[in-house]
Amino acid sequence: MLRLVVPAFPGIVNDIKKPDQDEGGYTKMPLKAAYSLTQLWSAIKTDITKVNQPILVFRSADDHVVEPSNTAWILANVASKDAEEVVLHESYHVATLDNDAPTIFDGSLEFVNRVLASKQAAK
Repeated sequence: MLRLVVPAFPGIVNDIKKPDQDEGGYTKMPLKAAYSLTQLWSAIKTDITKVNQPILVFRSADDHVVEPSNTAWILANVASKDAEEVVLHESYHVATLDNDAPTIFDGSLEFVNRVLASKQAAK
């Protein structure tokens, strides 16, 4: 109901451990948009078990925006036989602009190459 009265809350921006980084985020979070995100969760909860492709999830150990339980829930509910979590210890929420960015980029490339090699070997 609050979304009908209050247009926005202050945004959460620059949750970055690395000094002098700026994500260029929004200074306000529209409550209508935040509400629509909560509605999306219903579809996600229904469909998460349909995810059966390999997945790689990066999460920061110290994230001020997203709870680590979200990653645990995803990994516990997907049908993927190949599901991996990498915990980043030198970054906050915007990890792709933070100290662990090379870990994310290199790890993503290795993951894609491994999955593609596995698919090729299965042919």
